[in-house]
Amino acid sequence: MLEGLIETWLPEVYGAIEIFGIVIIGFGSIKAFYLYFASLIKKKRYPIKIELANALALGLEFKMGAEILKTVLIHEMSEIYVLGAIILLRAILTLLIHFELKAEQKNGDEEAHADNY
Repeated sequence: MLEGLIETWLPEVYGAIEIFGIVIIGFGSIKAFYLYFASLIKKKRYPIKIELANALALGLEFKMGAEILKTVLIHEMSEIYVLGAIILLRAILTLLIHFELKAEQKNGDEEAHADNY
């Protein structure tokens, strides 16, 4: 009974979580695009890379969570290999985005500190 319930509802749950990740990445991209054009028009610096990196990292976290939920429904070892590779790639992307974000924030802090003198 519980197995049937899980097999029925889990695809909808992880599908919704994946959609949340896609929406977060989409809205973050639109916001970064808007900030880019605003910086061109107003000649003012905005944290475009930080905004985009935050959205990408959060969106990938949602997508990775959905992939982890998919492991409940796996029946064959070949599916585990594919899913493991997907999770590994998304984890590496998230880690790279995290390091990029930290470097950009540090660079922004140094520039703000230099502007105070």
